[in-house]
Amino acid sequence: MRLIVISDTHDDIRAIENVFLRNSDADWFIHLGDGERELDEFLTENPEYTSKVIHVAGNCDFGSLSPGFQILPVMNHKIFITHGHLFAVKNSLEIIKRNAVENGCDIILYGHTHVRYNKFEEGLYILNPGSGSIPYDGTRPSFGTVNILPAGVVLNIADI
Repeated sequence: MRLIVISDTHDDIRAIENVFLRNSDADWFIHLGDGERELDEFLTENPEYTSKVIHVAGNCDFGSLSPGFQILPVMNHKIFITHGHLFAVKNSLEIIKRNAVENGCDIILYGHTHVRYNKFEEGLYILNPGSGSIPYDGTRPSFGTVNILPAGVVLNIADI
């Protein structure tokens, strides 16, 4: 199972187009918020992706009806998907990790900070793909991949 993860595109539809179209063979595309307008625009122009996209609302997705977090069961894993602002990720990852564990999740995908993060800690695979348009860590715009195989989980971050 291959997931493509992007976050914080902030009105840059080209970032979504570049990442999604370049990885069209992925099983799922996950947008972690702060980009719902351009995601909706992309899906209007590319309706074949609609059934393969999961998204959550970010703090800048004003008026969104999307949930603040979702739990996605994939094979023998559960993925906690959120933008991150509801779990104070700019301060610490403790709240989001606690919520993931309470929901039986072993993979966490979050955004909001515009800073890449890719670690395995305390039994949790944790990925923040950084920002698809405005990174705050001096790196290029980026996206993430999650590969879930019978042998294990592999997380990666790549430049757009």
